[in-house]
Amino acid sequence: MRELIVTENITVDGVIDASEGWFVPSGSDDEHAATELAEVQREHMLGADAVLLGRVTYHEFEGYWPKQTDDETGISDYLNNVTKYVVSRTLTDPTWANTTVLSGPPLDEIAALKQQSGKAIVATGSIQLVQALVPSGLVDEYRLWVYPVALGRGRRLFEDRPDRPDLRLVEARPFGSGIVLLRYRPESNRGG
Repeated sequence: MRELIVTENITVDGVIDASEGWFVPSGSDDEHAATELAEVQREHMLGADAVLLGRVTYHEFEGYWPKQTDDETGISDYLNNVTKYVVSRTLTDPTWANTTVLSGPPLDEIAALKQQSGKAIVATGSIQLVQALVPSGLVDEYRLWVYPVALGRGRRLFEDRPDRPDLRLVEARPFGSGIVLLRYRPESNRGG
């Protein structure tokens, strides 16, 4: 069975909404710190052969990543070539290569994807989709790239709800930029 990994850029106060531009995609203007982060991101990309996105994040990615011809991180090449699954009831004719639209019941479609052979599936961005995945029991790991920023407002990964999963820390990795990668695996879901 394939694993479903949620990876998010997140502030120290839990905000994942990046609409205010609070993070630099490389994590730092410092070359060493950016290289350090890129190495870990490459490791993660090698372990996944599919990306799961909501429609809004898909359109944002499609409008940005294919145009990054001088991207030394490898993210652009990875996203242009990897299988992309988009949860959408309105997107019918995706133009980005290797894109499949999941238009049925999202949790059923994602559960079926997990039953297929292959590497991990990574869900990133896609606030509405990821928040729906949190209580579903389908997420095998959360990779949170915690930025040293506190916003005090904005949409959070774990909104005020009783059905948040209990999490077990499996890795805490600080970087010179001040970013910390926290990896958690769910132990069980509270309340179901």
